[in-house]
Amino acid sequence: MWTSLIICLYLSFKFIYAASVLQSGTCQLQGRFRLNGMYQAGDVILGGLFEVHFLTVFPELSFRTEPKPPYCEQFDMASFQQAQTMVFAIDEINKNPNLLPNITLGYHLYDNCVMLGIAFRAAISLVSGTEESFSNLNCTGPPPVIGIVGDPSSTPSIAISSVLGLFRVPIVSHYATCSCLSDRKKYPSFFRTIPSDAFQVRAMVQILRHFGWTWVGLIYSDDDYGIYAAQLFQQEMQLFGYCIAFSEILPDDNNHRDLQFIAGVIQASTARVVVVFSTSSFLIPLMEEVVLQNITGRQWIASEAWTTVPVYHTPRFLPTLGGTMGIAIRRGEIKGLHEFLLRLHPSNDQKNNIVRIFWEKMFRCSFEKGGIVIDGEEVKKVCTGQEDLSITESPYTDVSGLRAPYNVYKAVYALAHALHDLMQCEEGRGPFSGNSCADKTNLKPWQLVHYLQKVNFTTGFGDYVSFDKNGDALPIYDVLNWQPSSNGSIRIQAVGVVNEGAKTEMVLRLDEDAIYWNFKTKKPPRSVCSENCPPGTRQARKKGLPVCCFDCLPCRDGEISNTTNAIDCTICPDEFWSNSDKDQCVPKEVEFLSYEDPLGISLTTASLLGTCICVLVMIIFALHRNTPIVRANNSELSFLLLLSLKLCFLCVLLFIGRPQLWTCQLRHAVFGISFVLCISSILVKTMVVIAVFKSSRPEGKGAMKWFGAVQQRCTVLVLTALQVVICAVWLSTASPTPHKNSQYTRSKIVYECAIGSVAGFSLLLGYIGLLAAVSFLLAFLARNLPDNFNEAKFITFSMIIFCAVWIAFVPAYVSSPGKYSVAVEIFAILASSFGLLAAIFSPKCYIILLHPERNTKNAIMGRETQKK
Repeated sequence: MWTSLIICLYLSFKFIYAASVLQSGTCQLQGRFRLNGMYQAGDVILGGLFEVHFLTVFPELSFRTEPKPPYCEQFDMASFQQAQTMVFAIDEINKNPNLLPNITLGYHLYDNCVMLGIAFRAAISLVSGTEESFSNLNCTGPPPVIGIVGDPSSTPSIAISSVLGLFRVPIVSHYATCSCLSDRKKYPSFFRTIPSDAFQVRAMVQILRHFGWTWVGLIYSDDDYGIYAAQLFQQEMQLFGYCIAFSEILPDDNNHRDLQFIAGVIQASTARVVVVFSTSSFLIPLMEEVVLQNITGRQWIASEAWTTVPVYHTPRFLPTLGGTMGIAIRRGEIKGLHEFLLRLHPSNDQKNNIVRIFWEKMFRCSFEKGGIVIDGEEVKKVCTGQEDLSITESPYTDVSGLRAPYNVYKAVYALAHALHDLMQCEEGRGPFSGNSCADKTNLKPWQLVHYLQKVNFTTGFGDYVSFDKNGDALPIYDVLNWQPSSNGSIRIQAVGVVNEGAKTEMVLRLDEDAIYWNFKTKKPPRSVCSENCPPGTRQARKKGLPVCCFDCLPCRDGEISNTTNAIDCTICPDEFWSNSDKDQCVPKEVEFLSYEDPLGISLTTASLLGTCICVLVMIIFALHRNTPIVRANNSELSFLLLLSLKLCFLCVLLFIGRPQLWTCQLRHAVFGISFVLCISSILVKTMVVIAVFKSSRPEGKGAMKWFGAVQQRCTVLVLTALQVVICAVWLSTASPTPHKNSQYTRSKIVYECAIGSVAGFSLLLGYIGLLAAVSFLLAFLARNLPDNFNEAKFITFSMIIFCAVWIAFVPAYVSSPGKYSVAVEIFAILASSFGLLAAIFSPKCYIILLHPERNTKNAIMGRETQKK
């Protein structure tokens, strides 16, 4: 009950107080944040947010009294230098008669202590003002700040821009790189003089591509900067087919067990390259653990947030972090900054209490009489404010590597140039409604945003400054390498530049000779899950592993890969085949039965030998043409048979050599006609034997009258003419042509003669077979004739050889591949020709040459009489 009564009384009091304020027409400041800052009055005030302290300490909450405000510890000299750079830039602008003439810029800077809550309080204080009371309820006159430089971190920038963007208050950050801040719909008034992480990620991937590091570890901080950068990095890696070996997020509470686990992952991984997106405050505990576990042999790739942080440049980090390569924002030079920094002196104004804190930290003294505690030590030395900064050495006075301060410098000048363009607007030519200009006595922050989007100028260092449609600066980075110095610590050496080239690709230029590699080989490490697949092989992914982990399988026959790490092998064109290394398509070997081939030489020799034997037999028969054994059974048919056999032997030559149209057309035609002429001559010979035998008997004395020499010639001519007709029809309808056949062997082209018509070829062979069968049948029937007519026995034997050869030819021809099918056909021709020549003519040549005494009419007739 008492609690309810107290709450009611409290609310009533607040209501009455608010009503009194409204009646008085004055706004009263309800409370004041405890913030460290710097202030200077001016016609137009620029705000600033900087990370002057690293750590925020929150008092314990008792829930019984009003909480005490948090306070900051661990003063950062480098960040204070950035704040002083803003002061220097404003001072320089105020002295420049050509920029914002007759206008004095002032500043109001706050320390965000690397804490979102404090950064947000500071931003609200900047835009709302810090006066105790405010009576101008019509909100006329300039705002408390016209624009803000900062915040340097991405997470506070996101929060602040989300709120201040609703009022279009321009914010120009010098160090917030999260790519999410490029979203113009969410952050319409946010600008930055540092490139987005999207560009940084692409620049880092360019370094990985340059050295062929496809298998890398990824570590990132648990904030917007680390999370967004890691997402972009993974996307960019996938785009190029690269892989993340492990991905670990840094604990925000510095949990020792988590840090040990991450260090163990780094140690166990096969990845030799580790990419880290993190601010230094998140990363320091992990690096301490890495040093403690003595993890070496890793190539660290640093993001711009910790590349130039001095805390890692001590000798104890050299064995682990030596050779680190990092991306850093562009280094610049600011003339007169060093002298300006040395002229700083503290004042008693509470609005400039940061300077007093800096002074106490730098000279380890105290403005309080009772002393203070600095870094855990009680300091009683009294500060006079007249100490000499020129005798000190610290990151504050070091202007040799102005990166973040240079971005601050550009951010201040960007706001100043935008304000200058706004002030130079001519009425009637303005960019706002009705071609109006901004009211110079009542400036609105959103008006400055318009001019800030179009600002462009060149710094004294020669760098061009402008913003793209997303408020991002032109991307350009220095590539830094951590190298050992003479005193055993780490020094930073610039070894290259990355900037945006044509087609939005990042162009990398490296001086590889200047890079220090912290490895025994003093060369870049290999960081791949699987070694490159050489040409002639293809990648085969390992199941359950990323795409970078694969086996190399050789390409199959007829396929090639002429690039490294080919995904698939390419099939060679029809007339090409893979070489032995499977990295090039070469013309297929054209196979045909050539005269240079051993088989071709043998068959050609056999053909010419057969031809010579025929010629020899013809000569023998010609020399003994008047002898009874030659004249018996029509010597004319014998010469015709020898001529046909000679043609049979010679037609073999048409089957050997590179197929051409005329040889393809002639080979089977000549073969068919020659054999029909041969078989028809044998057939007529057999018929003559039978006719002579019958005419020797009383009942068949007139047989030879009907089968004389003219009839014999006509029979041979007619039988041969039928084959000529068959060949003519075949050649005219479906002529054989040269054909490149790859069906037998894929690696070779068999150059052969396509028969054109199976029916024509079958009819040609069938006709020869028919004549051979008839000849065999007649000769078989006449085998028992008297000895003087025993030529029928030899004809029978020759026909047996002929038929046996050609019956065996069919399956052998069908089953023989490529040039061997031609060889089988040639062998059949030669075998059957030699068989006919030997069976029919060798007995007669034997008698003529070796037993001439038996080559007489009486001897032949005597044998006949004896048998009778």
